[in-house]
Amino acid sequence: MAAAREEEAGELGPRDFVYGEKDFVPQAAGWDTEPGSAPSRFDRALLEGWNDRMERGLFRYRLGPLPTRVLPGPMRLVAQLNVQRGTERRPPQAVRSLRQPFDPQAFNFTRIRPGEVLLRLRRAGGGPAAPDQLLVAINVSPLERGHVLLLPEPARGLPQALTAPLLHGGLEAALLSAHPGFRVGFNGLGGCASVNHLHLHAFYLGCPLLVESAPARPLGPPGGLSLLPGVPAPAFLFYAAGPAGLEALARDVCRAAEHLTDTGLAYNVLATRGDPPGGPGAGGERGLRVLLWARKPSFGAKAGAAFNVALCELAGYLPLPAAPLYQDITEAQALCAIRQHLLPEPQLLRLGQDLARLLAS
Repeated sequence: MAAAREEEAGELGPRDFVYGEKDFVPQAAGWDTEPGSAPSRFDRALLEGWNDRMERGLFRYRLGPLPTRVLPGPMRLVAQLNVQRGTERRPPQAVRSLRQPFDPQAFNFTRIRPGEVLLRLRRAGGGPAAPDQLLVAINVSPLERGHVLLLPEPARGLPQALTAPLLHGGLEAALLSAHPGFRVGFNGLGGCASVNHLHLHAFYLGCPLLVESAPARPLGPPGGLSLLPGVPAPAFLFYAAGPAGLEALARDVCRAAEHLTDTGLAYNVLATRGDPPGGPGAGGERGLRVLLWARKPSFGAKAGAAFNVALCELAGYLPLPAAPLYQDITEAQALCAIRQHLLPEPQLLRLGQDLARLLAS
């Protein structure tokens, strides 16, 4: 029966999802309402396809509701137990360089089954700033319900180095969702990327994170780059109030990320609905926060590490592979594991000034 389901599912093709300005949700539902109670057209299409593929058996494991708790402490870390992702996911590729070229012999997204692709996102009227189309495919080892990959033209064989068109497309996808916990992220080479083939992650998480609301400190002119301290992993913060600012934001993030690579640093990126840089008390409606983490490169799993530190962990979301760890971990232990990958504060501040000058030039 399972083999028959997989064969049937393999014959499915992606649905075209054509969107325009009218499909953007300027203000997603707040956390004081039931997340997902009023899904957008995009949310419905993504989740209906995702649930269908789960029923057809295309995932490596069946995902039900996951035990989730907020760790005591000011960082409000969200711990979640996902044993099967820890045991069933495909082993990550060996990454040895921040500029490792694409290897067609290694696993890549040209090898996924046609049934794994849910949607083909296409901007009505096109436009030079985002990809002509962006494939939305299931992550077969999901973190949460609705966990997908955003793939720009897989046949081109691009390595995992963030591009402005891909990020722009991912940011538009974030604005298509009405769920406050729909996040889009990127793990770079040396930042726990598991596949060296250009892609973004997107997933739903039914909990707020501190990085959405914590106030930031300007590093340059108003409206430019900020530093977000007082969160699990201090990050450089970019912000756009709506669709009109996404092209410039994506370009700036990628210029900054390229500078990090040039200086021998790895990086991770997260886009999430959030308050303006000044925080919830600074006035203004919520928009899109984009966080860029500069970090020491990490190649391969670290012996004795309780968990790998990628974009989720840096943001304060801890998918954990074992029940004892989930039950016993403290905020102090989690922060210790996360922050050993980060830069010392003086180096981070110098880097922030360098980035502010770069982006102002």
